[in-house]
Amino acid sequence: MAIKQLKDNEGKKQTFNEINITPLTDIFLVLLIIMMVIAPSFQSVDNNIEIPKISSGKGVEELKATVSITKNGEIFLNGEKVNMDNIEDKLLSIVDSADSKEVIVKADKKAKSSDIIDIMHYAQNAGYKKLIVAGEPAKDEDTQEEK
Repeated sequence: MAIKQLKDNEGKKQTFNEINITPLTDIFLVLLIIMMVIAPSFQSVDNNIEIPKISSGKGVEELKATVSITKNGEIFLNGEKVNMDNIEDKLLSIVDSADSKEVIVKADKKAKSSDIIDIMHYAQNAGYKKLIVAGEPAKDEDTQEEK
């Protein structure tokens, strides 16, 4: 806040209180630019997974237990990174609170099949009744090229 002393018409000194908001505006603009630059790094881990295309099937909504497997073999349960050693315990903790006993597996098309099979076994041991393997719907051009 700047305090200025002004003289009025009679020559008496007056204090003039004025708030200078220009530095405050500059700070907010710099913070806005910083947030715009770092915001893409807050995206979900699912963007690193390239799901294989399928020609048939039904759409599924996001359920309480979603297991994602990257091409490097990293495993995420509902966006939280877990090890293969403790995934069964994590699935057990979720199965009691889940509305339906379903697990969605989103695996990269370059992920190992053995990892998916291990997830199936752990989910079955944890008490899940249905396992859904997610895939991207294939476009008409893609299905004709594969035939």
